Amino acid sequence: MNDTFMKEKPVLPLILSMSLPMVLSMLVNSLYNIVDSFFVAQISEEAMTALSLVYPVQNFINAVGIGFGVGINAVIAFHLGAGDHRKADQAATQGLVLAVIHGIVMTVCCITIMPVFLRMFTSSEAVIELGVRYSVIAFAFTLVVTVSMAFEKLFQAVGNMKTTMISLMCGCITNIVLDPVLIFGYGPFPEMGIKGAALATGIGQVLTLTIYLVVYLVRPIRVHIRRQYILPSKKMVIKLYSIGIPATLNLALPSLLISALNAILAAYSEVYILVLGIYYKLQTFVYLPANGIVQGMRPLIGYNYGAGEHQRVSQIFKIVLCMSGIIMVLGTVICLLIPGQLMGLFTHTEATIQAGETALRIIGAGFIVSAVSVTSSGALEGLGKGTPSLLISLCRYVVVIIPAAFLLSRFFGAVGVWNAFWITEAITAIISLVIYRKAIAKPVTAARKE
Repeated sequence: MNDTFMKEKPVLPLILSMSLPMVLSMLVNSLYNIVDSFFVAQISEEAMTALSLVYPVQNFINAVGIGFGVGINAVIAFHLGAGDHRKADQAATQGLVLAVIHGIVMTVCCITIMPVFLRMFTSSEAVIELGVRYSVIAFAFTLVVTVSMAFEKLFQAVGNMKTTMISLMCGCITNIVLDPVLIFGYGPFPEMGIKGAALATGIGQVLTLTIYLVVYLVRPIRVHIRRQYILPSKKMVIKLYSIGIPATLNLALPSLLISALNAILAAYSEVYILVLGIYYKLQTFVYLPANGIVQGMRPLIGYNYGAGEHQRVSQIFKIVLCMSGIIMVLGTVICLLIPGQLMGLFTHTEATIQAGETALRIIGAGFIVSAVSVTSSGALEGLGKGTPSLLISLCRYVVVIIPAAFLLSRFFGAVGVWNAFWITEAITAIISLVIYRKAIAKPVTAARKE
C-alpha cells in the first residue's frame, strides 16, 4: 500500500476500510465487557458492586494508555502526511518509551491506593475485599496495557487497521473463553472467583500485545522503532504530550464522573451504584463501536490535514458523524425496548431491575445527540488540537453533568441523576459544534510551524 492512499482514495470507501475493522473489534470488546460482568455477577451482587467501584480506576489506566496513544497516532499521521518519515519514527520511538514509564508508575500507584479508594464509596468489608482481590491482579498487567495501546495507535497511524482488529479480537475472545474457566474452576483449573476474572483479562491483554510484537517484527510497517531516537527530544515530547494529555483527560474524565455520581447515589442506596455500574458496562456496546469509527477517522483526518487537503477533512468529519449517529439510534432503540432484559443479565433482584429499567430509558434518550460531541472530540484529536477536544469533554463529563446531577437529585432523587445525562448531551452537542468550527477555522500553516 503506497504512502498517499489516505488522500487519494474516495472518502467513503476509505473511511469504511479504516473504520469497519475497528468497529468489529470494538463490538467484540463490547461483548467481552458484558460477558465479563455477566460471569462476575454470578458470583454475587457484592462482586458486581466491587467491579463497579473498581471500574473508575481501571478506566483511568485505559485512558492514559489510549489517550497518550492518540498523541502518538496524531503526531505520526501528521508527519507522514507532511512527508517527514524521520519525525514519524522519532514520535513512534519516544512514544513507546514514555508508554513504558507510564505503565510502571501506574502499576505501583493504582495497586497502592485501592483499599483507601474503595472505602470512600462503601463500608461493606465484603465489597472492599473483593475489589482489592480483583484490582491487585488486574493492575499487575498495567505495563502490558500501556505498551499494547502504543503499538495499537502506531499500526492505526499507518492505516494498518486489520492488525489492530485481529489483535484486539484475539485478546477479547481469549478473555471471554477464560472467564468462566478461571472464575468457576472448570477442568484442571482451580476456582479463583473474582480473581479469575482479573487473570483472564490480563492473559487476553498479553496475547494482544504479543500479536502486535510478532507482526511488527515479521512484517515491518512504514514507521519504525529506532534506537537512535530513544533519548527524548524536548520538542517531540512536548508535541506528544500536548495531544496525549488532553486526550488522556478526555478519556479519564468518565472516571471522575463515575466517582462523583457514585458519591451522589450512595446517599440514596447502593442499589443505584450497582445500576450505574451496569449501565456503564452496557453503554460500551453503543459507544465502543462508535469509538471504532472515530479511531478509523483520526489518522485519515491527521494525514489529510498535514497534506493540506481541507475539503477531504470536512467530508471525513460529516460522514463519520452520520455513521456514529446511526449506531446511537440503534442503542437508543435497544434501551427503550428491552431495558429489563438487559439489566437481568447482571442481577436477579427485582428492585434493582426496576431501577435499572428507569435509568436505561432516561439515559438512552441522550445517545443520538451525543454523536455530535463524540465525533467532534475525536476529529479534533486527529487534527492535533487536543485542547479544544478537552474542552468538549470537560463540558460533557464535569462542567455540566456533575452540577446538574447534584441539583436534580435534590429534587427528584436518583431519577434526577439519570436525567442529567440527556440534558448534558444536548447542551454539549451545541458547544461541540461551536468549538469544532472555531478550531478548524485556523489555517493549517499555523500547525505546520509547531
